[in-house]
Order: sequence, then C-alpha cells, then structure tokens
Amino acid sequence: MSEAPYLSVVVPVFEEAANLEALHAELDRALASVEGGVEFVYVDDGSRDGSPEVLRGLAKRDPRIRRLALAENRGQSAALDAGFRAARGEVVATLDADLQNDPADLPTLLAALDRADVVNGVRVTRRDSWVRKLSSRIGNGFRNRVTGESVTDVGCSLRVMRASFLRDVRLLHGMHRFLPTLLRMQGARITELPVHHRPRLHGQSKYGIGNRLFVGLTDVLAVRWMQSRHLDYEVSELGVEEPDEGPG
Repeated sequence: MSEAPYLSVVVPVFEEAANLEALHAELDRALASVEGGVEFVYVDDGSRDGSPEVLRGLAKRDPRIRRLALAENRGQSAALDAGFRAARGEVVATLDADLQNDPADLPTLLAALDRADVVNGVRVTRRDSWVRKLSSRIGNGFRNRVTGESVTDVGCSLRVMRASFLRDVRLLHGMHRFLPTLLRMQGARITELPVHHRPRLHGQSKYGIGNRLFVGLTDVLAVRWMQSRHLDYEVSELGVEEPDEGPG
C-alpha cells in the first residue's frame, strides 16, 4: 500500500490462533464500504500457539495487512502502543482478537465521528461469567470516581479514534485501560454507543481478578496523578511587534 488509508484497524494478538481467520474475514466484510481505504495492523504479543504462522498466511493473501511481532510477551498496552505507532490512518479502530467484539459494529462507531473524536463501545449484554461482569462493574465505578470520568465501559476494546489525538498519547504499562481518559486530556471529545458482545468460542481469557485487581488500583492512582499535573493552557495571543522607526 503506497498511500495512507483512511482507517487503520489495530488488533493486539496473544495466542488467538483459532480465532484469527474468522476475525479477519468478519473485518473484511464489515469494512468493505469504507471510503479512503483500510489497513489491518495485527500486533503479535509473543504468542507461542501458532498465531504468528496464521498471521503470515493472512498477510500473504491480503496486502492490506501489516504484521508486527513483539520479541516477547509485553502485554496489551505495549501491543497497542506498537500498533498505534505503525498505524497510518486518519482514524484508528481497535478491537480484541478473541471474536467477542463484533466487527459489524465498526461502521456505526465510525459514523459517530461526525460529532466526536473518540467513540467508545459499551457492551450492553456481556457474554461473560458473573464474576467477570461484577469485577468489571466495580472496576469501572472505582476508576470513574477517582479520575472524575464517566466512561461506562472502559474495558470494551471496541472503539474508534481520530489519530491526531492518539499521536500525543504514549501508553505506559497497563494504561490501555485508561485510553479514553488520556485522550480526553489531549482535548478529544468522547461519546459512547452500545455494541454487541459475544461468548468466547476458542482459546482462554488472558485476564481475571487475580491479575487486574491490585495492578488496577496502582494504575488508577497513577492516572489521577497525571491528571493533577497535566498542563492545560491556551495561548490567547501570539504577536510580533513592528519596531519603531524612530525620529525622522
């Protein structure tokens, strides 16, 4: 692809070999009518299950695919950050590789960019265990209270963003969960829309209470500190004065 596309779809991948063929087929169908072109940026986060081989095969058949591979597993924040740096589109979309996000929702989210800079998906019917749903609700409430936010479902990876705001955000480890807040700090207008959520059919979830609870507490305090130190100003005047010519 010689010209930059309108849309870059960034997909972090960690041991999702059984889902990748179906995911790409769904993305292809859902985004077939997007004007300006689409690229697919798959970021393999050190998978050991055959995901790299599946991605190589997909890339051979579809020249719109750009395949990145991290040298070793570094987590979702690192995978997303690498994808954002590689993305060339005016707009960036993200979703999980486990097929629980529905690619068919993306056109609706893209259409909402006429009134926002970031459109977050909200999973209206969670197809997860009650433990995951409860922990997510508690986590969302705690994050919003500490950061002063009102993001309904920050754990939903299905969202679209204007790349102009995303370029100024540098993710730290674990900060992908606070991406809407970080983008708002850059001045982005954020809105939310309901999206579908599907049960996982293949593979295993990479997150649970054990690896999110205490880390999430530290992260939310870090984001609150970042908010308190964020530079927020506007230049009201930038003038260059003509020198006085002097007498005579």
